[in-house]
Amino acid sequence: MGNGERGMGNGEWGTGNGEWGTGRMTRNTQYPIPNPQSPIPNTQYDRAALRGNPSFVWRAGQERRLAMILDAAPVRLERVLVDGCGVGMYVRALQEHAAELHGLDIEGEHLLGALENAPGAGLVLGRGEQLPYPDDSFDLVLSHEVIEHVQDDRLAAAEMIRVLRRGGRAVIFAPNRLYPFETHGHYWQGEYHFGNTPLINYLPDALRDRLAPHVRAYTRWGLLSLFVGQPVRVISHRQIFPGYDNLARRRPALGKWLRRITYGLEHSPLMAFGISHFLVIEKEMGL
Repeated sequence: MGNGERGMGNGEWGTGNGEWGTGRMTRNTQYPIPNPQSPIPNTQYDRAALRGNPSFVWRAGQERRLAMILDAAPVRLERVLVDGCGVGMYVRALQEHAAELHGLDIEGEHLLGALENAPGAGLVLGRGEQLPYPDDSFDLVLSHEVIEHVQDDRLAAAEMIRVLRRGGRAVIFAPNRLYPFETHGHYWQGEYHFGNTPLINYLPDALRDRLAPHVRAYTRWGLLSLFVGQPVRVISHRQIFPGYDNLARRRPALGKWLRRITYGLEHSPLMAFGISHFLVIEKEMGL
């Protein structure tokens, strides 16, 4: 999505059948997958705009985010769900750290890739607003650049909490409204333009949503507000800067310099302008 880190499918529509299979993809035909209620045409670019592109490669940016995920994970890490798993890159990476990995995504084509990339994982065609798992099922739920694409982000957030066990954690990466670029492209006169577009997210909502109707970007409170009323506590919430993997591959010295500078900014008030939110929440233990 312009930075080599954004997007892991989106968990928007779809179904799933609650089977805890391994090494296979399941779907519940009781709930047919609807067509998106959107004026966006179904071209290759437009589908990517609406639903996001997964991470197809594993580079330094993903490795850095994996370290953040593992650092935020609960001590008990047996059963993990990647909610919007795309082609399974994070499923595969987390298989080394947990006994049981599950992945869910809206795109069957992406799940076929996940079957190859993460053999042994339980993979389900489904949507984030209707997770096909029982309550209190997972120690960790990962939502990596996904929630901005779902139809109902508040319902998707509630579903993450529902399937977490008490004391389990959700790790959420989501676009930051204060980042100077919209990395999911924009629409102009009905045509989608792929790439990084400056300053769109600084516009008032009415204008911003006309240019980028296909994706959300969150303020700090906007993201936290999705979990108001849920039995959770915030463990950590900050903003992070990109991995610059594409730039580092073409111009290694410049990429290294940018990483040093911007990763340092993550320890300053300028952190607020990072590309993504990194939110860790924990389901309360209860009575």
